[in-house]
Amino acid sequence: QVQLVESGGGQVQAGGSLRLSCAASGRTSDIYAMGWFRQASGKGREFVKAIRWSGDSASYAESVSGRFTLSRDNAKNTATLQITNLTLEDTAVYFCAARLISDDAWYYWGQGSQVTVSA
Repeated sequence: QVQLVESGGGQVQAGGSLRLSCAASGRTSDIYAMGWFRQASGKGREFVKAIRWSGDSASYAESVSGRFTLSRDNAKNTATLQITNLTLEDTAVYFCAARLISDDAWYYWGQGSQVTVSA
């Protein structure tokens, strides 16, 4: 099992920036990739960005926009999502997810962190 805990969400002004962190515990050695998704009110879950947990740290999928940067710290078992130039449309619940080496889907999820952008 892998447990994920998000932190860093909150309310920010449009045009500002925000940093979300995801701390992983449990069978972290079995993690293949870490990713972030988001879900706005009344909409489906949307992919944001993902990186491989070990080896090449480059993202292997397109992000929702160039304003999102994902980094990892394997020593601390954390993945950090930085968002810049926030807009009202970025308001959503952001979820951290983990994909294990043996899995072909995202089976482990954090509880989510609310990001609210105000004018």
